[in-house]
Amino acid sequence: MTQANGKAPALFWFRDDLRVRHNEALAAAADRGPVTAVYIAEDPVATGVRPLGGAARWWLHRSLERLIEDLAGGGVPLLIRSGDPRRLIPELAARNGASYVSWSRRYHRPQRDIDAEVKESLRSGGVDAHSFPGHLLAEPWTVATGQGTPYKVYTPFSRALRSVVEEGPGPGRLHLEQAPEGLAGPGADPEGSREDLAELALLPSHPSRREPDWTGGLEQMWTPGEEGAWRRLGGFLAALEGGVGKQGYAEGRDYPALDVTSRLSPHLRFGEISPLAVWSAAAALEADGRDVTVFQNELMWRDFAWHRLHHRPDLATANVRADFDAFPWAWDPGELAAGTAGGRDGRRSNRAAAPGDFHADLGAWRSGVTGIPLVDAGMHELWATGHMHNRVRMVVGSLLTKNLGIHWRHGEEWFWDTLVDADPASNAFNWQWVAGCGDDAAPYFRIFNPETQAKRFDPERTYISAWVPEFGGPDYPAPVVDLRESRAMALAAYEGIRR
Repeated sequence: MTQANGKAPALFWFRDDLRVRHNEALAAAADRGPVTAVYIAEDPVATGVRPLGGAARWWLHRSLERLIEDLAGGGVPLLIRSGDPRRLIPELAARNGASYVSWSRRYHRPQRDIDAEVKESLRSGGVDAHSFPGHLLAEPWTVATGQGTPYKVYTPFSRALRSVVEEGPGPGRLHLEQAPEGLAGPGADPEGSREDLAELALLPSHPSRREPDWTGGLEQMWTPGEEGAWRRLGGFLAALEGGVGKQGYAEGRDYPALDVTSRLSPHLRFGEISPLAVWSAAAALEADGRDVTVFQNELMWRDFAWHRLHHRPDLATANVRADFDAFPWAWDPGELAAGTAGGRDGRRSNRAAAPGDFHADLGAWRSGVTGIPLVDAGMHELWATGHMHNRVRMVVGSLLTKNLGIHWRHGEEWFWDTLVDADPASNAFNWQWVAGCGDDAAPYFRIFNPETQAKRFDPERTYISAWVPEFGGPDYPAPVVDLRESRAMALAAYEGIRR
């Protein structure tokens, strides 16, 4: 099939790159001919791809809504399907007469294997198929030690990655363009796309889910989509250039009551903005050099997690340090499914819990009723907004895995379900880091004391008061654990596996 302009149709496959600007794969499709775009919700049974958590499903729905409108302006239709892309992509390419198919790369098995099968199937059928970078600052195979092995320690990794980024062809080439040159399609059907999107049943309010609508706080706080991502970046960069308050970003980012962080993580997670575009926009600022460097370090930490996942696809289920396989963490493989079955509120376990049973402690942790105010504040923020300040994430993770002695996988699963920015790399990597069993992890004996952390980083209890107004009153619960005693027990358990 050839269009009147002499160019054959092209098919573009959206995944975690829900943007028009700075999208090399989309630009390549636009260069080849009229573009039809597709998004596929991959069947976890057929593909082995991990299903999204509830908060991420909400974000995806809202982001796709906006992408439909963004593409419709150029007449590009967005087809929304569910199933196995190994079957659907070749079928859609044939149905649309596409001679060219492109997409942005993924880095986690089984997604990598799926993409390789799709590419082989298309090419064997005479369709030109190509993948492009776009989700990371650098491809995992381009950053390696002198021996050609992947880095396992962040500091040397960050030095090597910074060199790759700064010596590259220049990340700013596309990021200010409104759209790839010549992006156009055969005609959009936004209403049909919205109907197909509704069929995915991503929102808790969908009749098939039978859940209470818990998304009010998310709707109030976030604006998913490419425009929202650039607006968020613009506001952050303006603040960064202005000094971000008296403490600056480098120091102020550790104080949860201060609004100095970028909050770009969910936009980056769904690819609504390119990390290279963010990097280059920050680098161009006339701002405090340390603030910019520390912010870029956060972007590189994200890459570090993805590079490690590329080489350790079991990051969400297996200890990186095998000696921790013998650590006596409390673990129940069916607990989360039992706690959330039938649309029930999974914050409290539905398992019968005797006094001292870890299920009760896990339920208290999820619900933010541990009696430890900084932890409770973080868990309340998470439940209300789908987000938690990074400093507080470390504190709540340390309490769960070290003071309460509960397996980090229970925390990883809960964050996967409740964070809008939960991605396969950062979520698992950071949980293993705080638990002490991952790559370049915090030493196990580094146990975050929530009381000390609160005194240092929330000295006026501004953050705690905002999220735990009942603190100090008669209804506030007593602590579920003695911090000093539980720390000693955690260190003794660690000594046990070291011996």
